[in-house]
Amino acid sequence: MRRKASTFILAAGLSFGLAQMALAADLPHRPAYSEPMMVAPGYNWTGCYVGGNVGAAWGRAEVTDVNSGAGVSGTNTGFAGGGQIGCDYQMGPWVIGIRNMFDGTSLDNSATLGSGPLAGYSSSGNTHWFDTLTARGGYLVQPNVLLYAQGGVAWAQRSKTIIDPTGVQVGEISNNTTGWTVGGGVEWMFVPQWSAFLEYNYMNFGTSSGSWTDAGACVGGCRIDVKADSQNVLVGVNYKF
Repeated sequence: MRRKASTFILAAGLSFGLAQMALAADLPHRPAYSEPMMVAPGYNWTGCYVGGNVGAAWGRAEVTDVNSGAGVSGTNTGFAGGGQIGCDYQMGPWVIGIRNMFDGTSLDNSATLGSGPLAGYSSSGNTHWFDTLTARGGYLVQPNVLLYAQGGVAWAQRSKTIIDPTGVQVGEISNNTTGWTVGGGVEWMFVPQWSAFLEYNYMNFGTSSGSWTDAGACVGGCRIDVKADSQNVLVGVNYKF
């Protein structure tokens, strides 16, 4: 009898242990702890932006007396600064877009004709502003670094005064001219939505003309052609929205 009781107790204990093991196997396992993943910030170039820029500008002007063919040229340097607005669209590593930039300048130059009927006459010119509308395309060498080229239409407001050999102003030519521009640069998105750029641009405004009369060599009227181009190097920032 004692032997049967011992056997029953042993069997009951074994059954209880197996039941506990089966219950533990059915319970969900505690997930293993792991460090949170660090996600790099996303750089998205698609969108529109506004910004500002500043830099150096230089140019060259050729003045020609239409009647005699005598001419003179001069170079000038100055300051440029203003703002820009544009939009970009990203396709994988490629970015295309359009931009309008308006900058005021301090470009001025002067030159004196040394031959022909207008010998001793001098011209003094100023470029007050330029405006460019360009398309651009670029390649992302890094997710946040864009190398780009651009080109399009350029406008400028220029004025030129004519001074006779006695130092008297006898004429003034002021006009808005249209030309073309090409350039390129690099843009760095240092944080999402904010970027900085460095670029070079060349602008050519072709030839414009002006005429005047005076009491000296131009009693019957004189006319000059002015051929001009400009270049600049600019740095700036953009905010993408």
